[in-house]
Amino acid sequence: QVMLVDSGGGSVQAGGSLRLSCIASGDTHRSRCMAWFRQAPGKEREGVASIHTAGGHTYYADSVEGRATISRDNAKNALYLQLDSLKPEDTGMYYCAAYTRSWPGICDIASEDVYPYWGQGTQVTVSS
Repeated sequence: QVMLVDSGGGSVQAGGSLRLSCIASGDTHRSRCMAWFRQAPGKEREGVASIHTAGGHTYYADSVEGRATISRDNAKNALYLQLDSLKPEDTGMYYCAAYTRSWPGICDIASEDVYPYWGQGTQVTVSS
C-alpha cells in the first residue's frame, strides 16, 4: 500500500509557474511508476507526465511538452511537477498517482486504470 499526498497548487496568471509536490509513504521500498494526471472541469482525467523511480525515464503529454518537468527525489519519497508558461487550459485538479513496477522503462499515462494509488489532488487555476 502506498499513500500519496499532493500539494503545491494555486492560482496564477497565464505565463506563470507552479511546482507541484507529492509525498509517498507506506510501501515505498519497491520501484514504481509515478505520474501526474489532471482533470479540467467537465472533462475526463488525462495523463500529464510520468517517471519511474528507478529508471528515471520521463514521458510527457503533448499538451505540456516543453513546459513541464517531472522529477523525483527518492531519498524523500517525493515527486515533483514543475509547470512553466502556464495557460488557462492548464486549469484543473492535478493528481499524483503510482503503481508498483520493477521494469524501469517509460511509464504509460494513456490509462489511469493501471494506477491504484492516488493523491487527493491539488487545484491549479490559471487566469488569462
